[in-house]
Amino acid sequence: MTYAESGVDIDAGDQVVEQIKYHMRSTYGPRVLGGHGGFAGMFRLDYNEKLFQHNYRDPVLLGCTDSVGSKVHLAAQAGIVDTVGQDCVAMNVNDLIVQGAEPLFFLDYIGIHKVVPQQVAQIVKGVSDGCKLAGCALLGGETAELADMYKPGDFDLVGFALGVCERRRVVDGSRAVAGDVILGLASSGIHSNGYTLVRAVIKRANLELEKVYDELDDTRTLCQVLLEPTRIYVKSVVSVLHRYRVKRPVQAMSHITGGGLAGNVMRTLGSHLNARINRKSWPLPPVFTFLAQQGPIDDEQMFRVFNMGIGYVMIVRPHFVESIRHQLQRSGEKVTVLGRVTKGTGRLQLV
Repeated sequence: MTYAESGVDIDAGDQVVEQIKYHMRSTYGPRVLGGHGGFAGMFRLDYNEKLFQHNYRDPVLLGCTDSVGSKVHLAAQAGIVDTVGQDCVAMNVNDLIVQGAEPLFFLDYIGIHKVVPQQVAQIVKGVSDGCKLAGCALLGGETAELADMYKPGDFDLVGFALGVCERRRVVDGSRAVAGDVILGLASSGIHSNGYTLVRAVIKRANLELEKVYDELDDTRTLCQVLLEPTRIYVKSVVSVLHRYRVKRPVQAMSHITGGGLAGNVMRTLGSHLNARINRKSWPLPPVFTFLAQQGPIDDEQMFRVFNMGIGYVMIVRPHFVESIRHQLQRSGEKVTVLGRVTKGTGRLQLV
């Protein structure tokens, strides 16, 4: 017997390593040490070269892991696998920056029924694209061929990210007070949460993935709209944080993932505060209205499952609102004043 006969093709794995080499190296900066293909990647936290000097006085390392979830089923079904890699990076690095961290490097894991080198290379290309948008290095990864665990065509995609922040610059929500202003950064679509419900709607309403629906107000097919990659907010948010070396105008932040606004904004605010948000302060993207109608799904469920057009939230001191809003807009973000922090009991109020 051979390993290939039992379900694992070593030669295909070797081809993958060779095909993804360029994508990985394209994310490297001066802090990455060593060559491609080692047992572990090496990354310098500090370096003293004059051109690249970046030393930390009291560094805190932050780490997280997340996956793309069932969005990969839709990607596999459509044969479009070069975008979910960005989703995987986004789900991790957008979490890292919530506490003020600068993402340093990223690792990925692909579990797949059968290794097809070109397909895996496309997935890794998406991861590489995401890392470049986040300014971090794709330092390594793993591809596991598991024919007895995944059905033909299926795969899973998981990411791991490490970041760093000066201890005195950590953003943990403890400084937030009543009167602070809540800024919302627009999402690029559904992002990577709620796709089990999305797929259930598609099945129940007999929707056609390759059809262009007028209700979406988009020239793309339904499938293309649903596979729009998760927006990466790293460079926009980190540039704002780095602009203020002494003052601390950003009091708290939230990445709006599973649980929606209510489930994520209050994760960083104390139980003595409420977040009061005006539902009419931002336009609802057509994809959410479309899903709600096709389901049908009620408002409460929609706001609990999806980001509803707001992918990231920053809570800032009132005096700095216009300055920070302008900085974010110059970075390409669509920014809305959603509401204010009030005294309360740890609740988000959608009014």
